[in-house]
Amino acid sequence: MIDMATLGAFLAVLIGIFLIPGPAVLLTATRTVQGGRKAGIMAAFGIGLGDMIHTIFAAVGLSAILMTSAWAFQAVKFAGAAYLIYLGIRAWMEKSVDPQLPKVQALSPLQSLSQAVLTELLNPKTALFFLAFLPQFVHPERGASVFQFLILGLIFVLLGTVYTICIAMSIRPLSRVVKRVSWLGRWSGKIIGTIYIGLGLKVAMQSR
Repeated sequence: MIDMATLGAFLAVLIGIFLIPGPAVLLTATRTVQGGRKAGIMAAFGIGLGDMIHTIFAAVGLSAILMTSAWAFQAVKFAGAAYLIYLGIRAWMEKSVDPQLPKVQALSPLQSLSQAVLTELLNPKTALFFLAFLPQFVHPERGASVFQFLILGLIFVLLGTVYTICIAMSIRPLSRVVKRVSWLGRWSGKIIGTIYIGLGLKVAMQSR
């Protein structure tokens, strides 16, 4: 099973990722502003459901690769590490801008839920992220890899859903805080870029 050191590293990376406003946060905030807290909360659940489906696909697919060849699984891990490094470099190179809510049509809570699921599920970047991110914390020698994938994915989904629900519940006071910490918008790319690059380098430099 997952050891405490791996779990601690996983949680530390998640906290760093969650602290930087991303598409899920912006979608939840937009739905909250236009449709109220209920719509925002439903969007958060929709994003979480989409992420859970991505987790299941990643767990089944990558576990099948591991059963076929341990070498192939290592290749997938290093490919994922390279992708994370690429994301990190791109985040560093992007011009810093203050996050803004996109203009979208107001939806009912149920529509907000269904659209959030589809948006997250059909986003190829999300699928690539799960395929690159989760394997970095899976150690086949410590038990069934499929269960490790599912546990890590479930932790990701639960924490992410709680986080986005908190965003929906406190969007107005939070917006005032964000305006006061303008440095967050200027440095968000650098912070998330450092997280991705560090995680990718960790895998690239560790022994097999």
